[in-house]
Amino acid sequence: MFAIILGQVVNLREFVGMLAFDKWTGNADGRQAVFFRSRISEWTAARTATRPGFLAWMIDHGFAFNGPYWDYPDSPLHGIYHRPLVYETIRSLDDFSPWLDRIAYFPVEVMDQAFRGVPLQWLDGEQEALEKLLERLMERRGLVAGLLDDCRRAKPASFPNWR
Repeated sequence: MFAIILGQVVNLREFVGMLAFDKWTGNADGRQAVFFRSRISEWTAARTATRPGFLAWMIDHGFAFNGPYWDYPDSPLHGIYHRPLVYETIRSLDDFSPWLDRIAYFPVEVMDQAFRGVPLQWLDGEQEALEKLLERLMERRGLVAGLLDDCRRAKPASFPNWR
């Protein structure tokens, strides 16, 4: 029954984008989501679609940067959602557009602004460690496509249409 409902989720493609994000940020956990029913126009860019529908809300980013370790272990199976239906639309790396472009061209200025916005008391003396973590994150922008391909090769059953 859940597979039937999952097939009706209107923002199912967001799982594809989240996989790219999880690979970029080194999420060492499986992808988690909450599913709910609501008016589509309240939660998506489809402002004209006022009908109710099922939506997925991506949650639990606590193991981005490998959780408390602040590194990037890059296991091919990290960040993947356990139901292959969410990845059925993927036929090649091209299907990760526009997310790969957004990652590849993520502005350094935005990262700098976010870094400067973190209260020092949150860092507890680890300001330099955070700065290095974010520098490494920016360096990883060009690695994401390869990490996604590694993921596909490690678990091809999750990507039934990727050739």
